[in-house]
Amino acid sequence: MVIGNFDGVHRGHVEVIRHARGAAGERGLTVLTFEPHPAALFGASPPPRLTRLSRKVELLSRLSVDTVVAQRFDHAFARLGPVEFVDQVLVDALHAELVVVGFDFRFGARRTGDLELLRSLGGSRGFSLLVQQAVADGQGAYSSTRAREALVAGDLATVLTVLGRPHSVEGVVRKGDQRGRTIGFPTANVGEIEEALPKNGVYAVAVDLAEGQGFVHLATGVANVGVRPTVATGAAPSVEVHLFDLPEARRDLYGARLRVHFVTRLRDERRFSGFDELKAQIERDAGAAREALIALVPQRPGWF
Repeated sequence: MVIGNFDGVHRGHVEVIRHARGAAGERGLTVLTFEPHPAALFGASPPPRLTRLSRKVELLSRLSVDTVVAQRFDHAFARLGPVEFVDQVLVDALHAELVVVGFDFRFGARRTGDLELLRSLGGSRGFSLLVQQAVADGQGAYSSTRAREALVAGDLATVLTVLGRPHSVEGVVRKGDQRGRTIGFPTANVGEIEEALPKNGVYAVAVDLAEGQGFVHLATGVANVGVRPTVATGAAPSVEVHLFDLPEARRDLYGARLRVHFVTRLRDERRFSGFDELKAQIERDAGAAREALIALVPQRPGWF
């Protein structure tokens, strides 16, 4: 069993899972995670999430994880002391034989349980403890915080380094003001997004469509993240995607759920003097996005 939040399922998480998979041998491998983020329970602002729960489960399942248990983090759970957490959750509910955690793992009410206590409790209750040290490159440890900070800065190269894949968001296509159609660049206005957005700007993207129980590749395109300063005043940040080469049967996407992968950043968002200037820039952006995507996407079929 591996315990952690696993937001982003980044390269550090991947190493923990691989380590646990090897140690578990023929036994099934369970991941215990928590939902929602503990900060939300206590009225604080949780960090913007990199992956919603369904995406987290999808990514973990690709790593030969057999079961993902999402423990509801409510007041009753938060009150469990370290010994109660071990006895009620790890032993009685999940029948742990091997527990794998990161080097900074804390547990129980007010995070009072530490690795020494967990190892001691495991010895008396029949499970062993394996501690995974930080996984890093020359710039520091792979962490969810590092990925979030890179997103805020628009540094997609670092995001890719930490996650091992482009960052993505999911949402439902809703009706917008349809201004894009008037200049020859219809866009899908993606709402209901839970994940952290990258820095406002224009991005080359790959887009998947929810179909059945999963997602299938739909198209590549160019996306604007931000407030659309040329056409909107005081607007909340939005994600609008112009998709390339959509077949006729796929052009009505209202109500569809899309997953947008941010492959590379093209430029900052800025205001234009009018629609003619905006259209000319979108044409340049689309060309730059196509060029970037041709170079990047086919080389990494396992990215998404």
